[in-house]
Amino acid sequence: MNAPNTPTDPSTDATKPAVKRGPPKSARRRSREFALQGLYEWLLSRDVGSENAGAIDAHIRETPGFEKADAEHYDALLHGSIREVASLRAVISPHLDRPIVELSPVEHGVLLIGAYELAHHVEIPYRVVINEAVEVAKSFGGTDGFKYVNGVLDKLGVDLRPDESAARRAR
Repeated sequence: MNAPNTPTDPSTDATKPAVKRGPPKSARRRSREFALQGLYEWLLSRDVGSENAGAIDAHIRETPGFEKADAEHYDALLHGSIREVASLRAVISPHLDRPIVELSPVEHGVLLIGAYELAHHVEIPYRVVINEAVEVAKSFGGTDGFKYVNGVLDKLGVDLRPDESAARRAR
């Protein structure tokens, strides 16, 4: 017989740390996370003279769990962000408080993905784009990086989706 207050169910064992589990990640969230990983590698490799997006893409596709991602959305985000990096930086830069080269690679990548989605995926509400970017920044970025990402993309949403942001603000 168990002594009083001795847990019999291991899931209720107070000596074990609680595992925080949120809702399961969507395929789109996973595609954003994998695209960020690819952009991170691409941004860092550019500093050493390599811009091989194809090799980075192949490497990311071999990552465990990639099969649970929306591969089509991942392709659009990774390759679209790399292809349009100059124009995306141009629309992001006016909303930054520092030169873009001073951003962490995580913040830089999340902002590129967010800007790309705002510009090219109008079927995704701009608040969803921003919220997803914030969640990805929370997972991969520094302590308060998600706050910075939120502020920049909120301003960018007004520029890239003026009608949608005005309607939301009017409510």
